[in-house]
Formats: sequence, structure tokens, C-alpha cells
Amino acid sequence: MTEPTVGSLRVPGATVRYEVRGRGPLLLLIPGGAGGAAAVEDVADALADAYTVASYDPRGMAGSPLDDPGAEQRVSEHADDALRLLDELSPGAPARVFGASSGAITALHLLATRPDRVERVVAHEPPVAEVLPDAAVHRALVARVRETLRTRGLMPAMGVFAEGLRKEGDTAGPENVTELPPHAAARLERTLADLPYFVGRIVPSFMAYTPDTDRLEGLAGRLVLAGGEESRGELPYRTAAFLADRLGTGLRHFPGGHTGLTTHPAEFGAHLREALGA
Repeated sequence: MTEPTVGSLRVPGATVRYEVRGRGPLLLLIPGGAGGAAAVEDVADALADAYTVASYDPRGMAGSPLDDPGAEQRVSEHADDALRLLDELSPGAPARVFGASSGAITALHLLATRPDRVERVVAHEPPVAEVLPDAAVHRALVARVRETLRTRGLMPAMGVFAEGLRKEGDTAGPENVTELPPHAAARLERTLADLPYFVGRIVPSFMAYTPDTDRLEGLAGRLVLAGGEESRGELPYRTAAFLADRLGTGLRHFPGGHTGLTTHPAEFGAHLREALGA
């Protein structure tokens, strides 16, 4: 694995830790969940032969501390962090951007608000539940997650959240973490440390976000919406499929499920390379 160059960028309200690998046009990877840059390092390494690949810990996670640890989170702030990284690392040219899960929501907002800085976006299963006809059901899910976190703690809240994400009739959860390769499983401790922040502040804010579909429709030629082959019927897949239909882009399928970039990194990286170059 290529050792990245590590840097930090001061942004309003936080300091963002980022990693850079490779040479070529800039590709910014925006991780989702609580994994930070470590969650995308395998894919970053695989694409470093064709791109200058930058990844980072979103504000509040891993190596990117908040000035105010209790600050509420907004998609617009996270997208501004991504924009500042683009300006730092590729000041003269638009960049390619990949986002996964909550990171895909950040990428959608970045494309909608600053298309001048983005050449192409691949958004893998952004859980923008507000676009769905049954959005009220998912608002109620987020409320249950927050209340469970407050009254019963992290793991019961995670159980409620996982139950709400899975497809009807599925009792196994979105993906089986025992399938993770050993080096990915070793990241679990860091991920668990960030879960209270993710569940308590990222999930409620990001799942309440409504993308500007009219704006995105005019930019659909630069947008690839993706879903996992193994996550059909789960909430994040449904939102990606609904948005792809609304924008007329079609849905591109990637290996694995919602966390396919971690469970199937080689195959996922190959699909991402193709999607970025299409």
C-alpha cells in the first residue's frame, strides 16, 4: 500500500486531516459513516496510478477535531470543507469527486452549489430519505434512533438504525461485518469511537437533507448515481434509485452492498475507475 502524504487544513469550526496519494488529476474521496479516510484507503491506493487521490476525515471524526465538540452539523458545512480541500489541492481545475453514504450527500450538495469546481461526481447510495414518497416513515426512524441513543445508549440505537435501513423481511442487517478483510476489521476500534457522534449528529442532520433536484437535473450529465448489487431494497439503495429515476441518469451498480468499497475494495475500485472515466 502506498504511504500517503498527510496534511491538515484549517476550516471554520474545525481542523480537517487529509491524505494524498498518486499523481494526475485530482480525485476527492468523501467517506461516509464513521470510518474516515481509513475506510477508503484501499480504493484510494488502487486509483493512485491514474489520479492524485485525496481523502479525509470529515469534521468531528478521527483526526479532524471540532473547535466546539458539541456543535450541530450541517451538510452545507461539510460540503464547504470539501470545497476548501479542492481549492487547496486543485486550485486551477475542476476535480472528480466520489462520495459514499453520508459522503455522497456532501458530494451532491457540492455539485449543486459549486459546479464550477466539480467535473464529475459519483454518489454511492446517498441516504436522502426526504426524496422518497414515504419520507415521513424515515423521519420517524431518525427520531426513534435519537431517543434510543438518549435513553438506552449507543448499541441499542445502532440496532434501531440498522433495522430501519434493511429491506423488508431481512433479519441479517445491511451487511455482515464478518466478511471484512482482516486489515479492514482492524479499523473497527476507530470506527466505534466515532459512532456516538455519527449517530447523534450526522445521521439526524444528513437524513433530513433535501437535495436540490431541479439544480441537479441540469447537472445530471456530470453525475453518476450508484447502488450496491447486494443492497437492493435497503433504504440507501432505494434513495439512490429514486433520485436516479428522478434525474434521468439511470442507476449504476457496484459490487457489494452499502459498504462495498470496504468489503469488495478491488472490484469496487475497478467500477469506480470506469464510472469516473465514462
